[in-house]
Amino acid sequence: MKLLRYGEIGRERPGLLLPDGSLRDLSQRIGDLAGDALLPERLAELARADLEALPRVEGRPRLGACVGRVGKLVAIGLNYRDHARETGAELPGEPLLFMKATSAICGPDDPLEIPPGSSETDWEVELGVVIGRRAKRVSRADALAHVAGYCAVNDVSERHWQKQRGGQWVKGKSHDSFAPLGPWLVTRDEVPDPQALRLWLDVDGERRQDGSTRDMVFGVAELVSYVSHFMTLEPGDLLSTGTPAGVGAGRVPPLFLRPGQELVLEVEGLGRQRHRTVGG
Repeated sequence: MKLLRYGEIGRERPGLLLPDGSLRDLSQRIGDLAGDALLPERLAELARADLEALPRVEGRPRLGACVGRVGKLVAIGLNYRDHARETGAELPGEPLLFMKATSAICGPDDPLEIPPGSSETDWEVELGVVIGRRAKRVSRADALAHVAGYCAVNDVSERHWQKQRGGQWVKGKSHDSFAPLGPWLVTRDEVPDPQALRLWLDVDGERRQDGSTRDMVFGVAELVSYVSHFMTLEPGDLLSTGTPAGVGAGRVPPLFLRPGQELVLEVEGLGRQRHRTVGG
């Protein structure tokens, strides 16, 4: 299933995209795509329903983040070999974890804010992993059974704040609009191999990133297992699993975003995001 949330900011309703392209309203069946609604048994119950009988949503409403009330947004740094090379970093021996503030979450087509005083706002297309079952110290073999589904993420980063302002990376990762999610949460059954997905990103029509999840240093199952040994993952938590080469900071000379540009990105099978950059 391709699950989504639509409507005005702060008033999103749960929805579903059918194979014929029609958008259906799910609010009579679930309150939101959040928390316990993402449990495997709840998703299985939803999949058995007569989805074509659901109310049709007309027009082209705004799409919100495809997961509501995200409790934790855990991101993985330097998780693609080519990205580590372009930054001059050694491959990590263990997954490199950092957090993004959940207030950074926005919709897949919402404006992307360049913060006041920013000089190095950068892009990062990533595969997002949405947790569907409580995961505490799970094995790698069992890890994917705790996944509800997958989505596209843009791990937007202010590099100067991230690296030069002291402390952890969270400063450069958490400005409003720095974590667009969606357009869809695609359930796990529709993504048979999360390590075989192409992902790409364009800026003003120019291809900047073009990679594959097969090039991850640590795969999805290993990441879910690893993180669950440091913190309990709850339904609706999200892992953002790293980005391939092609970020602005990796270019010579570096190239960063400015207001008035267009970003388009896609993860294979998970839909496309499109953003205009605006001054914050």
